[in-house]
Amino acid sequence: MKRWINIFCPLIMLFILMSFGFKTATIVEVPETLKVNKPTPVLFPKNKTTFKPAMAVPPFLGSSYIGFKEALAFKESQGNYFITNTLGYLGKYQFGIGTLQLMGVYNATQFLNDPMLQEKVFLTNVARNKWILRRDIERYVGKNIRGIEITESGILAAAHLAGAGNVKKYLRSYGNLDVKDAYGTSISNYLKKFRGYDISVVTPKRNPKI
Repeated sequence: MKRWINIFCPLIMLFILMSFGFKTATIVEVPETLKVNKPTPVLFPKNKTTFKPAMAVPPFLGSSYIGFKEALAFKESQGNYFITNTLGYLGKYQFGIGTLQLMGVYNATQFLNDPMLQEKVFLTNVARNKWILRRDIERYVGKNIRGIEITESGILAAAHLAGAGNVKKYLRSYGNLDVKDAYGTSISNYLKKFRGYDISVVTPKRNPKI
């Protein structure tokens, strides 16, 4: 009897386990509207993502006074407020101590660490040079000297480089007295490079101070 029990008990248990493990699969019909029969197009606004150069242009570029000062600053120092060059010229616009003192700034360390002050000094210096060169601007703007069209912005950029007095000499000698700075940049270089900006927003001022 024990022999039959030993044979049939495992068979019964196996049958019970198999009855739980195998069931008839239920077939689910996918609706026709949800079936994927071909690759679906990617919903991406390809016609609305074209690169527009104007979107990448920094706001300081252009022919306005802001464009003028930022272009000049990039040439002078690559726009770095906190740099001093090998000759001791300071800041974004590379001012010398003597020019700063003319405008009432005597603390070089304070000047170098104050971007707002540097911007004020630059504007003040442009207004000062515009006053000094007012007659030359009136007389020479629109003329051509040694292949360079003379503009107000070119004259004032050159004055920033070499001083208003040297720009007067250049204009009145029709280019014969072309002064260069210690790095070899000349008045004529700046007259050409910075011509054509509209800086009419700057009012000429006699001996302005910060």
